[in-house]
Amino acid sequence: MDSNTQLFKAQRRHNFIMWAVVAVCALISLINILIAASHGCMGEAFSAYLENHPSLALLIKSTGLYGFFSEHAAVASETMIVSVGAGQLIMIVVSLVLIYLAIAKGFEPLLLIPIGFGGLLSNAPGAGVSEVLDGVTGFLLYIYNFGIAPPSIFPLIIFMGVGAMTDFGPMIANPKVALLGGAAQFGIFATVLGALALTDLGLVDFTLKQAASIGIIGGADGPTAIFLTGRLAPELMGAIVVAAYSYMALVPIIQPPIMKALTTVEERKIRMKQLREVSRKEKIIFVFMVVLLCILFVPSAAPLMGMLMFGNLLKESKVVDRLAKCVANELCNIVTIFIGLTVGSKLSADKFLATQTLGILVLGLIAFSIATAAGVLMAKLMNCFSKEKLNPLIGAAGVSAVPMAARVADKVAKEADPTNFILMHAMGPNVSGVIGSAVAAGILLVMCS
Repeated sequence: MDSNTQLFKAQRRHNFIMWAVVAVCALISLINILIAASHGCMGEAFSAYLENHPSLALLIKSTGLYGFFSEHAAVASETMIVSVGAGQLIMIVVSLVLIYLAIAKGFEPLLLIPIGFGGLLSNAPGAGVSEVLDGVTGFLLYIYNFGIAPPSIFPLIIFMGVGAMTDFGPMIANPKVALLGGAAQFGIFATVLGALALTDLGLVDFTLKQAASIGIIGGADGPTAIFLTGRLAPELMGAIVVAAYSYMALVPIIQPPIMKALTTVEERKIRMKQLREVSRKEKIIFVFMVVLLCILFVPSAAPLMGMLMFGNLLKESKVVDRLAKCVANELCNIVTIFIGLTVGSKLSADKFLATQTLGILVLGLIAFSIATAAGVLMAKLMNCFSKEKLNPLIGAAGVSAVPMAARVADKVAKEADPTNFILMHAMGPNVSGVIGSAVAAGILLVMCS
């Protein structure tokens, strides 16, 4: 009975998809017929009628269909790879796919649903939600200018919330896994060098500051990407933020093939000893130790690191539970909604389907892939010199996508051995990756300023 029900639901879903495609094709065909007819006698008569009825003409020109297929929308700008109208339709489909992945597949819904919906609104012709239209600033553009554009307030608030939700215990209990978080940052610097090399070859045209901003995508840390790009290359903010948050959300798709390609089944089955319990005193000392080291050696990273550790201090002090809960829940959730919608607003066709943006997406994907591979390979290298073997999968969690990367590592390990549990072990490199990406941003900020 269950199999028949599932078969019936699958058939119904396939029929819905089929008829939806047929309806879209029919609509596009009808529009093309009307456009073709408009060049003949019917079109001349219709144009003359509209000239005599300006109110009706204004109403028609305000519709989305006119915006998609008007002469203005059919012309591609110098930087776009398709026409504006076609690009808007493509980006609406992309936005719907992101929302589908969030709802149906559970891929980082807290990010993908706001991003997808923001992209949906920003590609509505004439809506003006992410641009200045008739002298009025769109509400998503207003939020973007307030929180994401320099001085970039939202990333600092998010880091404070991440700190209030993070347990650094797994890293303190096994300090050597911090090397895995550091190794994952190799993707950042490798991509910076790669972007500069491609510029020298004449394939792209990025400055040192722009290359540094692109490289930070490899950390899979959206707030850090916003913070650094706002200071080095604000003109690339839209493309870099979209790339960083997209790869954060797509960790379950991007990482597993790389992890499996670099490890054997036997390595993925490696079991690790249970971590010792870390005391509250150790955690509080760790907070101040990290802040002081940051002040002494990388003060440019102090804003990000300071907010991260401040949020963690609220949590670990156990005396300001109200503040810790507010920072970790209400405040962080509100800012996450705003960041998601405003990042989605940068999915507008004129910004996203530009050759430079697509180049940034490719380089960002390379950076993220290198970061994942570097963490896994570092774990394998450490196993050559260590009696207690590490499961190499935890190295992939060295990127800053907390806690998604750790969950993915645990999931891949369970595919090889359903009884193996490495989630807490993977959280060590994961939280160290957050620290590592903030330090990397501080270093790049100093080197490129």
